[in-house]
Amino acid sequence: RFETMTKEATTTFHDCEALICPSILASDLSRLAEEGKRAIEQWGADYLHIDIMDGHFVDNLTIGPPVVKNLRKNTDAFLDCHMMVSDPMKWVKAMGDGGASQFTFHYETTTDKTNEMIDAVRKNGMKCGMVIKPKTPVDVLFPFLEKIDTVLIMTVEPGFGGQKFMEDMMDKVRELRKRCPGLNIEVDGGVNLETIDIAAKAGANMIVAGSAVYKAEDPKYVIDTMRASVRKYGNGIED
Repeated sequence: RFETMTKEATTTFHDCEALICPSILASDLSRLAEEGKRAIEQWGADYLHIDIMDGHFVDNLTIGPPVVKNLRKNTDAFLDCHMMVSDPMKWVKAMGDGGASQFTFHYETTTDKTNEMIDAVRKNGMKCGMVIKPKTPVDVLFPFLEKIDTVLIMTVEPGFGGQKFMEDMMDKVRELRKRCPGLNIEVDGGVNLETIDIAAKAGANMIVAGSAVYKAEDPKYVIDTMRASVRKYGNGIED
């Protein structure tokens, strides 16, 4: 691929599809099925991002497999599940049975059992993603890049929404994009209309956005703008 210079950094164009993933944690959880449908059918989102938190790996406690199973009954959308849990192996079968499309687990929770975890995700019919916290070096992921579908780079400390985007995490994104031009690289945390171009220029193609979408006056405009940024700065395509 060819490169173009920007004031932020050198951008290497890639062919990965721009995928905008509203985080349902920022939605009205009392109307979860309706909120998910709105994001996909009215606003044009590509995936639904679901934060599963167990109160151990992170301090917050959110939803689990029963809610995913019931959401699946109400949507055909791709359910991108971020497992912020201390023992992801414990939940892999329930998430697969419940209809999760992708199971993204934290490297920090598996370390010496990472290959076993990847195999378990595959056997339960899901795509496999891996994620690292901001303080975890990106090179821990390198041995597994050919075995997984997505890498998620946290751009805030996991556990709570509404935090400020960590721009220094873009070095990880650039390194991953350089190594794996065809890999889905996802960013999550503080991504909004002010920070989307930074993420897109670094090479991220999967964009998780919670408050930026669900709290917006015009969520469709936000999603369209984010997708256009990835296409422009990531794919080299002007809409």
